[in-house]
This record gives sequence, C-alpha cells and structure tokens, in this order.
Amino acid sequence: MATQTDKLDKVDLQILRTLQENARLTTKELASQVSLSSTPVFERLKRLENNGYIKKYIAVLDADKLNQGFVVFCNVKLRRLNRDIAAEFIKVIKDIPEVTECYNISGNFDYLLKIHAPNMKYYQEFILNVLGTIDSLGSLESTFVMDEVKHAYGIHI
Repeated sequence: MATQTDKLDKVDLQILRTLQENARLTTKELASQVSLSSTPVFERLKRLENNGYIKKYIAVLDADKLNQGFVVFCNVKLRRLNRDIAAEFIKVIKDIPEVTECYNISGNFDYLLKIHAPNMKYYQEFILNVLGTIDSLGSLESTFVMDEVKHAYGIHI
C-alpha cells in the first residue's frame, strides 16, 4: 500500500502511463520509452509493484468474441445492512464469476454490480438461480448496456 512518504516523480508517472497502454513491454523497451537505462527502470518497476501502485498485469479480452458481451449494471438493495450481512454478501458476490465488478455505493441502493452474460435469457436465469438465492437480497434494479461509448482501462495520472 502506498504511504504518504512515497513520492512519485515524473519518470515513475511516465512508467505507469506507459504500462497502462502496454504492460507487455520488456524492461528494455520500457526504459527506452522513458529515456533511462534498464537497471534503474527495473528498480523503479519493482518499487512501484512492491508499494502497491501496480496491482497486477492482465490481458484485456473481447467480451463479444467470447459470447459475454451482454452487459448489465445491477443495483442491489439488501433487506437489512450491518457488518455481518455485508461481509456475507461480499463473500458470496466474490465467488460469482459473472459479476466482474462490485461497488458498495451510497443512495437508494447498497451495491452496484457489473455483470457479463451471453444474452437476456441467461441473465434472467442468473437473476432467478444465482442472485435470487442470496438470503440478504431485498431488491434489485437492472440497467442494460446498449452500447459502450467509453471504457478506459487505466486511470488518469
């Protein structure tokens, strides 16, 4: 975890920006892009990883090509909310592969889920047979994605 004493300089930030665009760069290629030699870039990279600035390296897959392009944002309200109920809900949600993101939110709902499915029929069965079996679930509201306008995989730094 990053601490208050961690200082990122412009080279650290450039390394992070560059990796957000292409995490498959070799240390040598990355060094070339940030105008340093490989050794200091390697050391900076290890420090950024060890301090939690880089959580992991992943491949971004095409959901449509994998028949998982039906995207739903599902607002969930629990019947009651306390520490134990929330912890149990989170434990259950983390084990559901169709739920790719889950946020504890403020407002009329308690959680916002992002769900990938092949189609509407699958999602209907998912609601009935998966989410519907969660005891603490009070209500839900589904919003279906018609078109993805913007999806930035990195963060603005």
